[in-house]
Amino acid sequence: MVQNFTKRWKQPHSTLTVNPDNLKQLLKEVLIFKLIMKKTIIYLSKIACFVLLIALSSCSVNRAKVDDSLKKYFDDNKVEGCFTMLSNTDGKVTVYNLAMDTARVLPASTFKIVNSLIGLETGVIADEKMVIKWDGIKRSVEAWNKDMTMEEAFKVSCVPYYQEVARRIGKDTMKLWIDSIGYGNKNLGDKIDSFWLNNQLKISPDEQLGLMKRLYFDQLPFQKRTQQIVRDVMLQEDNTAYTLSYKTGWGFDENNNNIGWVVGWIEENKHPYFFVTLVKSADPAIDMKTVRLTITKGILKQLGFFNGRM
Repeated sequence: MVQNFTKRWKQPHSTLTVNPDNLKQLLKEVLIFKLIMKKTIIYLSKIACFVLLIALSSCSVNRAKVDDSLKKYFDDNKVEGCFTMLSNTDGKVTVYNLAMDTARVLPASTFKIVNSLIGLETGVIADEKMVIKWDGIKRSVEAWNKDMTMEEAFKVSCVPYYQEVARRIGKDTMKLWIDSIGYGNKNLGDKIDSFWLNNQLKISPDEQLGLMKRLYFDQLPFQKRTQQIVRDVMLQEDNTAYTLSYKTGWGFDENNNNIGWVVGWIEENKHPYFFVTLVKSADPAIDMKTVRLTITKGILKQLGFFNGRM
């Protein structure tokens, strides 16, 4: 139809016979042509947005510098893993274990970052001081067995608090926001209160790195107040030499391997450096809480941090 329309209008005007039937047909072809062009523009726009979202959701490994000297921190702790860092000053990416850096695994409690953002943005969480009452069920982590504010729940990584937040948000709203920020594989499965723990939702370290940068610079599709509150609760260490902000995570993949995370940034002299550590171990007795931070801080020290000179 488009070809016929174009061909006809390329003819000399003298060859066109204008009568009511011809005019009606030409008008019909014009309308069809406009409709096709409109659909084409919308389709191309969607492709452009998708490409942009992918670019923003991760930090390109094409410009990454592979640093195998970082391997010793994982070997010393008898684990597999990867580390990736983005310097905001020059855009350089440093990576150890590129294969793991781009492979998706469950986010575990690092998802509390996004759960908090969505909860705050939708009003499910009023602010960081909002209390959710303890349900009275005694759990193995003693710090979880009490009424708790959001900032307290974030600091002690209280799973029941954030499961209740997820239930209050609801699956449809949660999916809408997960899609809008392009979080990992965007799969929630059937259980609204455990999809980040049961291997339905997955994300790569590279994607986590992109998320940290966007959060730091208010580039996520949330209000600035929302993003500021989450940044504030992520702050773990603050002194004259540096500030260190992060969220940890610990879960198990489909093969029952321990998966440990540390995602965040370190800031010295007002220059942020975004980092992600991923640890994997089959050892059921691993002290993941200690190992993931030992590796992370060891690498950061090797790279020259903690002295206020970066």
